[in-house]
Amino acid sequence: MDHSALLTDAFDRIQETVHSTLADLPADALTFRVDAKANTIAWLIWHLTRVQDDHVAGVAGTAQVWTSGGWVERLDLPFPVADIGYGHSADEVAKVRTGADLLREYHDAVHDRTVDYVQSIGPDDLDRIVDENWDPPVTLGVRLISVVSDDLQHAGQAAYVRGIYERR
Repeated sequence: MDHSALLTDAFDRIQETVHSTLADLPADALTFRVDAKANTIAWLIWHLTRVQDDHVAGVAGTAQVWTSGGWVERLDLPFPVADIGYGHSADEVAKVRTGADLLREYHDAVHDRTVDYVQSIGPDDLDRIVDENWDPPVTLGVRLISVVSDDLQHAGQAAYVRGIYERR
């Protein structure tokens, strides 16, 4: 397995978890909270997709699907266009109200762009410095693995919230 196949598999697993979490999900489950300050399924899926979109577009030098694909208008959330959800308060989390189909479609569009990108890079590209604001500077490989890690954690959290919702 080469680097492209490995990264594609990782991003495919994120997509599979997003799909299984959103499949046949009642509308009220999207905004269900374990407690008053907990993240919702809708926010978790939106946020993990925004992180992937923002970070992969950044290293690829392309526009984000969020803007280029019209998703900012379709989801119509009350946040600045560049917002990815980092540091959102409980009140901001509650403002992510959209349907499962739109979340899945946005995630799929980002996933497709991500897979196209990771399949276009060579093994030497993974050592390219993409962010000098850290010590040590961040390479492409480290940035992509950071996205995979963050997305898998949030996808797992969304699946967990669904499980709690279904068992209450």
